[in-house]
Amino acid sequence: MLEVRDVNAQYETRYGAPNWTVRNVSFDLAPGQVLGIAGESGCGKSTLAAVLSSNAAPSLNIMSGTLKMEDKPLLNLSEHRGVPPDWRGTIVSLLPQRALNALNPTSRISSFVTDVVMEHANGVTKSQALDQAASRLMELGLPTDVLNAYPHQLSGGMRQRVVTVISTLLNPDLLIADEPTSALDVSSQKALILLLKQMMNEKLISRTIFISHDLALLSNIATHLAIMYQGEIVETGPVESVVRSPQHEYTQKLLNSLLEPTTEARERVLRTHRGITQEAAR
Repeated sequence: MLEVRDVNAQYETRYGAPNWTVRNVSFDLAPGQVLGIAGESGCGKSTLAAVLSSNAAPSLNIMSGTLKMEDKPLLNLSEHRGVPPDWRGTIVSLLPQRALNALNPTSRISSFVTDVVMEHANGVTKSQALDQAASRLMELGLPTDVLNAYPHQLSGGMRQRVVTVISTLLNPDLLIADEPTSALDVSSQKALILLLKQMMNEKLISRTIFISHDLALLSNIATHLAIMYQGEIVETGPVESVVRSPQHEYTQKLLNSLLEPTTEARERVLRTHRGITQEAAR
Protein backbone atom coordinates (compact mmCIF):
# COMPACT_ATOMS: atom_id res chain seq x y z
CA MET A 1 0.00 0.00 0.00
CA LEU A 2 1.12 3.52 -0.83
CA GLU A 3 0.23 5.70 2.14
CA VAL A 4 0.19 9.49 1.85
CA ARG A 5 -0.64 11.36 5.04
CA ASP A 6 -1.01 15.12 5.64
CA VAL A 7 1.60 16.19 3.08
CA ASN A 8 2.23 19.95 2.96
CA ALA A 9 4.58 21.73 0.56
CA GLN A 10 5.33 25.37 -0.18
CA TYR A 11 7.32 27.52 -2.57
CA GLU A 12 9.67 30.16 -1.26
CA THR A 13 8.99 33.59 -2.72
CA ARG A 14 11.14 36.67 -3.08
CA TYR A 15 8.68 38.56 -0.88
CA GLY A 16 9.22 36.27 2.10
CA ALA A 17 5.66 34.97 2.43
CA PRO A 18 5.52 31.26 1.46
CA ASN A 19 3.18 30.06 -1.26
CA TRP A 20 1.43 26.94 0.07
CA THR A 21 0.70 24.78 -2.98
CA VAL A 22 0.03 21.37 -1.41
CA ARG A 23 -2.11 21.33 1.70
CA ASN A 24 -2.89 18.35 3.95
CA VAL A 25 -2.99 15.82 1.10
CA SER A 26 -3.83 12.28 2.20
CA PHE A 27 -4.79 9.14 0.29
CA ASP A 28 -4.00 5.42 -0.08
CA LEU A 29 -3.20 3.53 -3.27
CA ALA A 30 -3.16 -0.26 -3.39
CA PRO A 31 -1.32 -2.41 -5.96
CA GLY A 32 -3.22 -2.62 -9.23
CA GLN A 33 -5.01 0.70 -8.70
CA VAL A 34 -4.81 3.83 -10.86
CA LEU A 35 -5.53 7.13 -9.12
CA GLY A 36 -6.60 9.94 -11.43
CA ILE A 37 -5.96 13.45 -10.11
CA ALA A 38 -7.96 16.23 -11.76
CA GLY A 39 -8.25 19.96 -11.19
CA GLU A 40 -7.79 23.33 -12.84
CA SER A 41 -4.39 24.75 -13.82
CA GLY A 42 -2.50 26.07 -10.80
CA CYS A 43 -4.27 23.91 -8.24
CA GLY A 44 -1.05 22.06 -7.33
CA LYS A 45 -1.23 18.83 -9.37
CA SER A 46 2.27 19.04 -10.85
CA THR A 47 3.70 20.22 -7.53
CA LEU A 48 2.17 17.18 -5.85
CA ALA A 49 3.72 15.01 -8.58
CA ALA A 50 7.14 16.53 -7.84
CA VAL A 51 6.70 15.84 -4.13
CA LEU A 52 5.51 12.25 -4.56
CA SER A 53 8.22 11.43 -7.13
CA SER A 54 11.01 12.86 -4.96
CA ASN A 55 11.75 15.60 -7.49
CA ALA A 56 11.12 18.53 -5.17
CA ALA A 57 13.82 21.11 -5.88
CA PRO A 58 14.38 24.69 -4.71
CA SER A 59 12.32 26.71 -4.24
CA LEU A 60 9.86 23.91 -3.43
CA ASN A 61 10.07 22.64 0.15
CA ILE A 62 8.23 19.69 1.69
CA MET A 63 7.23 20.98 5.13
CA SER A 64 5.37 18.09 6.76
CA GLY A 65 3.63 14.78 6.23
CA THR A 66 4.49 11.13 5.68
CA LEU A 67 4.79 9.08 2.50
CA LYS A 68 5.32 5.32 2.71
CA MET A 69 5.52 2.55 0.14
CA GLU A 70 5.13 -0.89 1.72
CA ASP A 71 6.23 0.73 5.01
CA LYS A 72 9.33 2.27 3.37
CA PRO A 73 9.53 6.02 4.12
CA LEU A 74 9.82 8.08 0.94
CA LEU A 75 10.18 11.58 2.41
CA ASN A 76 13.21 13.21 4.01
CA LEU A 77 11.73 16.14 5.91
CA SER A 78 15.04 17.09 7.53
CA GLU A 79 16.19 18.32 4.11
CA HIS A 80 12.71 19.23 2.79
CA ARG A 81 13.34 16.77 -0.03
CA GLY A 82 12.38 13.29 -1.12
CA VAL A 83 14.29 10.04 -0.93
CA PRO A 84 17.84 9.54 -2.27
CA PRO A 85 18.20 9.43 -6.08
CA ASP A 86 18.91 5.69 -6.15
CA TRP A 87 15.27 5.07 -5.18
CA ARG A 88 14.05 6.84 -8.31
CA GLY A 89 13.08 4.63 -11.20
CA THR A 90 12.63 1.54 -9.05
CA ILE A 91 10.47 2.61 -6.10
CA VAL A 92 8.93 5.62 -7.83
CA SER A 93 9.25 7.00 -11.36
CA LEU A 94 7.98 10.19 -13.01
CA LEU A 95 6.59 10.37 -16.55
CA PRO A 96 7.02 14.14 -17.01
CA GLN A 97 4.41 16.61 -18.18
CA ARG A 98 6.39 17.74 -21.23
CA ALA A 99 7.50 14.29 -22.36
CA LEU A 100 7.90 15.35 -26.00
CA ASN A 101 10.59 17.84 -24.94
CA ALA A 102 12.24 15.61 -22.33
CA LEU A 103 14.81 14.15 -24.71
CA ASN A 104 18.08 15.93 -25.48
CA PRO A 105 18.14 16.39 -29.28
CA THR A 106 21.92 15.81 -29.39
CA SER A 107 21.82 12.33 -27.83
CA ARG A 108 20.66 9.00 -29.20
CA ILE A 109 17.90 7.10 -27.41
CA SER A 110 20.44 4.46 -26.41
CA SER A 111 22.32 7.07 -24.38
CA PHE A 112 19.22 7.87 -22.33
CA VAL A 113 18.59 4.19 -21.71
CA THR A 114 22.11 3.38 -20.52
CA ASP A 115 22.30 6.52 -18.38
CA VAL A 116 19.05 5.73 -16.54
CA VAL A 117 19.66 2.02 -16.00
CA MET A 118 23.31 2.29 -14.98
CA GLU A 119 22.59 5.20 -12.63
CA HIS A 120 19.74 3.51 -10.76
CA ALA A 121 20.37 -0.25 -11.14
CA ASN A 122 23.47 -1.74 -9.54
CA GLY A 123 25.60 -4.23 -11.43
CA VAL A 124 24.00 -3.70 -14.85
CA THR A 125 26.28 -3.34 -17.87
CA LYS A 126 25.57 -1.17 -20.93
CA SER A 127 24.95 -4.26 -23.02
CA GLN A 128 22.43 -5.63 -20.54
CA ALA A 129 20.69 -2.26 -20.32
CA LEU A 130 20.33 -2.04 -24.11
CA ASP A 131 19.08 -5.63 -24.35
CA GLN A 132 16.47 -4.89 -21.70
CA ALA A 133 15.38 -1.71 -23.49
CA ALA A 134 15.19 -3.49 -26.87
CA SER A 135 12.97 -6.15 -25.37
CA ARG A 136 10.67 -3.54 -23.83
CA LEU A 137 10.48 -1.57 -27.07
CA MET A 138 9.37 -4.67 -28.97
CA GLU A 139 6.74 -5.38 -26.33
CA LEU A 140 5.36 -1.90 -26.95
CA GLY A 141 5.34 -2.17 -30.73
CA LEU A 142 8.46 -0.11 -31.46
CA PRO A 143 11.38 -1.39 -33.59
CA THR A 144 14.74 -1.84 -31.89
CA ASP A 145 16.24 0.60 -34.43
CA VAL A 146 14.70 3.33 -32.27
CA LEU A 147 17.67 2.92 -29.93
CA ASN A 148 20.02 4.28 -32.62
CA ALA A 149 17.79 7.22 -33.49
CA TYR A 150 17.95 10.84 -32.38
CA PRO A 151 14.72 12.33 -30.94
CA HIS A 152 14.08 14.49 -34.02
CA GLN A 153 13.99 11.36 -36.17
CA LEU A 154 10.97 10.03 -34.28
CA SER A 155 7.34 11.06 -34.53
CA GLY A 156 5.62 12.68 -31.55
CA GLY A 157 3.82 9.47 -30.66
CA MET A 158 7.05 7.47 -30.83
CA ARG A 159 8.88 9.96 -28.62
CA GLN A 160 6.03 9.80 -26.12
CA ARG A 161 6.28 6.01 -26.01
CA VAL A 162 10.07 6.15 -25.75
CA VAL A 163 9.84 8.42 -22.71
CA THR A 164 7.23 6.08 -21.27
CA VAL A 165 9.61 3.14 -21.81
CA ILE A 166 12.48 4.98 -20.11
CA SER A 167 10.25 6.00 -17.19
CA THR A 168 9.08 2.40 -16.66
CA LEU A 169 12.26 0.54 -17.64
CA LEU A 170 13.07 -0.39 -14.04
CA ASN A 171 9.50 -1.55 -13.31
CA PRO A 172 8.70 1.02 -10.61
CA ASP A 173 6.36 0.29 -7.74
CA LEU A 174 4.72 3.65 -8.44
CA LEU A 175 4.50 5.49 -11.77
CA ILE A 176 3.44 9.14 -11.67
CA ALA A 177 2.23 10.27 -15.09
CA ASP A 178 1.91 14.07 -15.12
CA GLU A 179 -0.42 15.02 -17.99
CA PRO A 180 1.42 12.77 -20.47
CA THR A 181 -1.30 13.13 -23.13
CA SER A 182 -1.63 16.94 -23.12
CA ALA A 183 0.38 17.42 -26.35
CA LEU A 184 -0.89 14.35 -28.20
CA ASP A 185 -3.62 13.92 -30.78
CA VAL A 186 -6.56 11.63 -30.07
CA SER A 187 -5.05 8.53 -31.70
CA SER A 188 -1.75 8.97 -29.85
CA GLN A 189 -3.63 9.50 -26.58
CA LYS A 190 -5.45 6.22 -27.12
CA ALA A 191 -2.18 4.41 -27.83
CA LEU A 192 -0.61 5.74 -24.64
CA ILE A 193 -3.61 4.76 -22.50
CA LEU A 194 -3.59 1.24 -23.95
CA LEU A 195 0.15 1.09 -23.31
CA LEU A 196 -0.20 1.98 -19.62
CA LYS A 197 -3.08 -0.45 -19.20
CA GLN A 198 -0.96 -3.19 -20.76
CA MET A 199 1.89 -2.45 -18.36
CA MET A 200 -0.47 -2.59 -15.39
CA ASN A 201 -2.04 -5.85 -16.59
CA GLU A 202 1.39 -7.42 -17.09
CA LYS A 203 2.45 -6.10 -13.65
CA LEU A 204 5.37 -4.20 -15.14
CA ILE A 205 4.28 -1.34 -12.89
CA SER A 206 2.43 -1.87 -9.64
CA ARG A 207 0.28 1.26 -9.35
CA THR A 208 -0.14 4.56 -11.16
CA ILE A 209 -1.03 8.16 -10.38
CA PHE A 210 -2.36 9.77 -13.57
CA ILE A 211 -2.69 13.57 -13.59
CA SER A 212 -4.89 15.21 -16.19
CA HIS A 213 -7.38 17.99 -16.90
CA ASP A 214 -9.41 15.54 -18.95
CA LEU A 215 -12.03 13.88 -16.77
CA ALA A 216 -13.30 11.79 -19.69
CA LEU A 217 -9.78 10.44 -20.19
CA LEU A 218 -9.39 9.66 -16.50
CA SER A 219 -12.70 7.81 -16.53
CA ASN A 220 -11.20 5.39 -19.06
CA ILE A 221 -7.95 4.61 -17.24
CA ALA A 222 -8.39 5.33 -13.53
CA THR A 223 -9.94 3.10 -10.88
CA HIS A 224 -10.17 5.96 -8.38
CA LEU A 225 -10.48 9.72 -8.79
CA ALA A 226 -9.17 12.59 -6.64
CA ILE A 227 -10.30 16.17 -7.23
CA MET A 228 -7.74 18.84 -6.32
CA TYR A 229 -8.63 22.45 -5.55
CA GLN A 230 -6.30 25.15 -4.17
CA GLY A 231 -3.72 22.55 -3.15
CA GLU A 232 -6.16 20.25 -1.35
CA ILE A 233 -7.83 16.98 -2.24
CA VAL A 234 -11.47 17.97 -1.80
CA GLU A 235 -13.06 14.70 -2.95
CA THR A 236 -11.87 11.18 -3.66
CA GLY A 237 -13.42 7.82 -4.36
CA PRO A 238 -14.06 5.21 -7.06
CA VAL A 239 -14.32 6.84 -10.49
CA GLU A 240 -17.95 5.90 -11.12
CA SER A 241 -19.01 7.16 -7.68
CA VAL A 242 -17.29 10.54 -8.06
CA VAL A 243 -18.51 11.08 -11.64
CA ARG A 244 -22.11 10.01 -11.06
CA SER A 245 -22.61 11.43 -7.56
CA PRO A 246 -20.12 14.27 -6.92
CA GLN A 247 -20.37 15.57 -3.36
CA HIS A 248 -18.16 18.66 -3.37
CA GLU A 249 -19.38 21.83 -5.05
CA TYR A 250 -16.13 22.24 -6.97
CA THR A 251 -16.37 18.68 -8.34
CA GLN A 252 -19.91 19.36 -9.50
CA LYS A 253 -18.86 22.51 -11.35
CA LEU A 254 -15.81 20.78 -12.82
CA LEU A 255 -18.00 18.04 -14.25
CA ASN A 256 -20.51 20.61 -15.45
CA SER A 257 -17.76 22.30 -17.49
CA LEU A 258 -17.49 19.27 -19.79
CA LEU A 259 -19.28 20.19 -23.00
CA GLU A 260 -21.06 17.46 -24.92
CA PRO A 261 -21.30 17.60 -28.74
CA THR A 262 -25.03 18.38 -28.71
CA THR A 263 -27.13 21.39 -29.65
CA GLU A 264 -28.29 21.69 -26.03
CA ALA A 265 -24.68 22.31 -24.96
CA ARG A 266 -24.79 25.72 -26.63
CA GLU A 267 -27.43 26.86 -24.14
CA ARG A 268 -25.66 25.57 -21.04
CA VAL A 269 -24.50 28.24 -18.62
CA LEU A 270 -21.14 27.44 -17.04
CA ARG A 271 -20.95 28.17 -13.34
CA THR A 272 -17.67 29.49 -11.99
CA HIS A 273 -16.18 28.63 -8.61
CA ARG A 274 -14.52 31.03 -6.22
CA GLY A 275 -10.80 30.80 -7.04
CA ILE A 276 -7.57 31.77 -5.31
CA THR A 277 -7.64 35.33 -6.67
CA GLN A 278 -11.25 35.78 -5.56
CA GLU A 279 -10.46 34.41 -2.11
CA ALA A 280 -7.51 36.80 -1.71
CA ALA A 281 -9.71 39.74 -2.65
CA ARG A 282 -12.26 39.06 0.08
